[in-house]
Amino acid sequence: MMRSVIVVAVASLGLAGCSGLSMDSFKPTPKTVSVQVDSVPPGADATSSLGPSCKTPCSLAVPDNAESFSVAFTLPNYQPLTVPVQVTHRPGDYITSQPATVFDPNPVIGELQAEPTKRPVRRKPRKRAAPKAAAAAPAPAASSAFPAPQTTVAPAQPAR
Repeated sequence: MMRSVIVVAVASLGLAGCSGLSMDSFKPTPKTVSVQVDSVPPGADATSSLGPSCKTPCSLAVPDNAESFSVAFTLPNYQPLTVPVQVTHRPGDYITSQPATVFDPNPVIGELQAEPTKRPVRRKPRKRAAPKAAAAAPAPAASSAFPAPQTTVAPAQPAR
């Protein structure tokens, strides 16, 4: 009886251990190839369309079997830039040469352009209204203590 309990316990532990395994664990991990990435000015964030990213100058790990991809560069106060990268796989014959993956361009260099400066909007100066012409003579107020000045017209001089 005790022997059967031990056999059942060992068998259940063995099956529990197998449930944690998957077929993915038998697949080989893909080889990666390093691609040099730089920017002008340095310090930009470089993000591959395949996922990995870094701060330039740096290198990105790209799967050996990758197809063409792009690298996006971003830096504050600069316009974003995307550089396409072509991937070529060269088969080797294993005797004289090994298979190779070639990236074009390599290194990937992004030349970032500064954002245009934003000029403050100038407002046109307002034209000031011309002062209104003063009235010839205001009518004297009836309750004024001072009399209104008299304007006299000079008599015309006789012609000689």
